[in-house]
Amino acid sequence: MPDRALSVDMSVTQQATLQSLLKGEAPIQAPAWLAQQCAMDHPAETAKAEADLDGFWAEKAEALDWDAKWTSVLRFEPPNHAWFEGGRLNATVNCIDRHVHSDRRNKAALIWVGEDGEERTYTYNRLYREMNRFANVLKRMGVETGDRVVIYMPLVPEGVITMLACARIGAIHSVVYAGMGTNSLKARIEDAGAKVVVCSDFVFRRGKKVPLKPTVDEAVRDLSFVDHVIVHRRGSRPGDEEYRFESEREHDFYDIQQPRDIHCDPVSVDAEHPLFILYTSGTTGKPKGVVHATGGYLVGVNYLATAFFQIQERDIYWSTSDIGWIVGHSFIVYGPLSIGATVLIREGAPDYPGPEVAWELAERFGVNVMFTAPTALRMWMSHGSEAPSRFDLSRLRLLACAGEPLNPEAHRWAQQVLVSQGNGMVVDNWWQTEIAGPVLGTLPTFEARPGRVGKPMPGVHAAVVDRTGQPVPDGQGGLLVLTQPLPHMLRTVWNDPARYEAYWEDIPGCYCAGDVAVKDADGYYAVLGRSDDVLNVAGHRIGTADVESSLLRHPAVAESAVVGLPDPIKGESIKAFVVLRPGTPHGPGLLASLRDHVREDLGPIATPADIEIRDSLPKTRSGKIVRRYLKAQALGLDPGDLSTLAD
Repeated sequence: MPDRALSVDMSVTQQATLQSLLKGEAPIQAPAWLAQQCAMDHPAETAKAEADLDGFWAEKAEALDWDAKWTSVLRFEPPNHAWFEGGRLNATVNCIDRHVHSDRRNKAALIWVGEDGEERTYTYNRLYREMNRFANVLKRMGVETGDRVVIYMPLVPEGVITMLACARIGAIHSVVYAGMGTNSLKARIEDAGAKVVVCSDFVFRRGKKVPLKPTVDEAVRDLSFVDHVIVHRRGSRPGDEEYRFESEREHDFYDIQQPRDIHCDPVSVDAEHPLFILYTSGTTGKPKGVVHATGGYLVGVNYLATAFFQIQERDIYWSTSDIGWIVGHSFIVYGPLSIGATVLIREGAPDYPGPEVAWELAERFGVNVMFTAPTALRMWMSHGSEAPSRFDLSRLRLLACAGEPLNPEAHRWAQQVLVSQGNGMVVDNWWQTEIAGPVLGTLPTFEARPGRVGKPMPGVHAAVVDRTGQPVPDGQGGLLVLTQPLPHMLRTVWNDPARYEAYWEDIPGCYCAGDVAVKDADGYYAVLGRSDDVLNVAGHRIGTADVESSLLRHPAVAESAVVGLPDPIKGESIKAFVVLRPGTPHGPGLLASLRDHVREDLGPIATPADIEIRDSLPKTRSGKIVRRYLKAQALGLDPGDLSTLAD
């Protein structure tokens, strides 16, 4: 590879991993029956979008109910873009009302399972009534169109209801993951300028009741602009310590509702009106409030719920994510509900109280389509194949993965163990908080290529370029960019337009995703991780994801995490943390074998200086490994706020 490609974002070890990947992984052929059922004709749709991009997205927009038709589909003046200008609609009319006024009225919309075993089912009619009741509460509290409401709740139906109630009246919701610490929550409430905060009193976390209300109390203590705090009390009763309110601005979620107040007129908003703000990590340490607009966002997630996730009318669809993340917004709430789907949601860790819990639920509810993270797959893989083999998973025809690179070993394990009973398929896909639906992905009409995420979805103009914006040859790595906007892309960063513009500044005229990628001659992309997740060892750039992936290719390793530690000679040394597969004996011989494996796989410079065997890795409840905690532990430093840890 030319040196120029090295200077963009492709580390030496990423190149080595890539070359091994491109040469060594046999494809997985899609089942013929599944390909025949595919809701998308990818070549035809792609050709249609290339011939007339505006016409393509206008056709997708026709699937929604609009109060007023748009006058233009796209106005793109880099870095700004606006979609369906002049159009007016309401998100909840498209997610709830139109189903209530159809044969889906009594169809299950949400099936909820709590970690403690509680279960509730909400038909579209019941969800309509609950949404309207709470929307009327917000109106009585003075919440108006454009006001912000912060939601600090676990994966409970009341959280979904609150999101929909905000959208009903044109308020902008901002869901904060129910695990963020006081300072993180306060920063988001302040940045959004929220008039109301809605929270739960506690969250179940691996059998324990973890209080949330004290975090809210501390966060809003000095925030005089917060007029109301509404508390969803899950199990407390009069006389309980957590039942008592200590401020006149606090209210009980259900006590303030009027049972018969089940109708609330939807507020028609402009297509570019913000639907929600979702905060994501930034390189400066200050979270970025990503803003998604109502019209374009709904068009994108409505289209992709069927076209990519292949959700059908009678399916049970399960996403293991949380409403605190973009997946929960797009493919627990707005996307599936907009097509009238039945969505299964479960509070709790995917392996608690044991690894069999996921497969018991999949069997009991007859899950057809499942969306999860590679971390979850690797966790299930670490427990072995016995648990899923005890359950009937024959209805599971599609298992989609996103959130981080899906390593080939986990991909093949899931294909052989989780979807084999029904001759189904595991499909990869890539997107971001900033781009609210799959951009690259594998469809049932494709062959799956483990290690490659797939091809661009119709309407997506993707490229791999160097730092100057010039395309790099197939098989060589560079920066992943989009040369055209998408309707379901962010419009700005709340209160910080300069940070939004930065997405378009690195490669002028292009949205720079910040990821390293490579495209092969057949149009398949591999996304290798963040361009800045690199270590500098003796002057060599080494991607942490590369070393982690190499360790995962060792037959003894179930999970891995890598951090860089200061080294007086090399600049940084590599420390690896690994979780072994069940029954694997370990000692000096195993550690030597792991080092030899990485040395052979990636070269001597990428060999970890230290490898620590652990029973588990610290993770958030959504399954992401908290590497900063591992690094702080290794250095004997304070790891900071650990409230997002699952355990």
